[in-house]
Amino acid sequence: MAEPLLSWSEKALRLLRRMDNFNLPGSSRTQCLKFEVDGLQVGWIPATVAPVLSRFPQVFTLPQGGAVALCASLDSYSRRSDTLHSVIKTLREENHFICLRGWREEKYEVRARYCDSSLMSMERAATSLFGVKRFGVHVNGYIRGVDGALSMWLARRSPTKQTYPGKLDNLAAGGLAAGSNVKQTLIKECQEEACIPACIAETARPVGTVSYTYEDEEGVFPESQFVFDLELPPHIRPQIGDGEVQDFFLCPIEQTKDMLVSEDFKPNSAMVLLDFLIRHSYIQPDSEQYYQELVAGLHRPF
Repeated sequence: MAEPLLSWSEKALRLLRRMDNFNLPGSSRTQCLKFEVDGLQVGWIPATVAPVLSRFPQVFTLPQGGAVALCASLDSYSRRSDTLHSVIKTLREENHFICLRGWREEKYEVRARYCDSSLMSMERAATSLFGVKRFGVHVNGYIRGVDGALSMWLARRSPTKQTYPGKLDNLAAGGLAAGSNVKQTLIKECQEEACIPACIAETARPVGTVSYTYEDEEGVFPESQFVFDLELPPHIRPQIGDGEVQDFFLCPIEQTKDMLVSEDFKPNSAMVLLDFLIRHSYIQPDSEQYYQELVAGLHRPF
């Protein structure tokens, strides 16, 4: 039997549920163990991962009260980071988990909240094994025509990208690497991915965050994206920089609405674009059945 045709609102709601499936009934959340460091929960450990960690009793405590913790003897940022990195390298050598095949040689900070001090760093590819919070920056690039209408600059990801090759994406985006802050990441990604100079990237306006938690065969992904709107001068055209993008193109704002719910768009980037369309009133509560659910779905608590 053919799948029934979905309205645009239903497709958008399906996108948000896909990207927050960890919080839906039937997810693995009830089987996951809390991951604690220095008495604070910093993540979720899938049930398939916990037994493997029990091989390292000098690093992890046995599950207790629904939680696995780093041993109290690991009492500094450097000691935690170095010890955990050694464990993760061992698991990578054993080819034990799918996610470690995508090793990045890039560290993410581990903290209970973004406003808290970092407790340690962790290889990006391993973060889903511990369900630690990942933060990133996404930039909506657009121009305003003489008639006031907006057009969006969209990117087509390189076919060699490790994740979502060939998919549509925002103008620029990237994760917050250890030791970098939001503004540094914003400028770096604009320069490296789209060859946008710092003097223009710095004019981007911070407009909020988009947050969600999803799970797949690689683990649990709690993510929050710091969102920026960047109005580009008409004479500035993004250029291919570090090879992560194969092309940039300008798209009339009306067309982006259909594009974001297509299978052609990188899912979390589509959420950022959806947030843009809502904030700029291109999506209205009287015309979209699930308007309220869409707004709420972009800002799920961790």
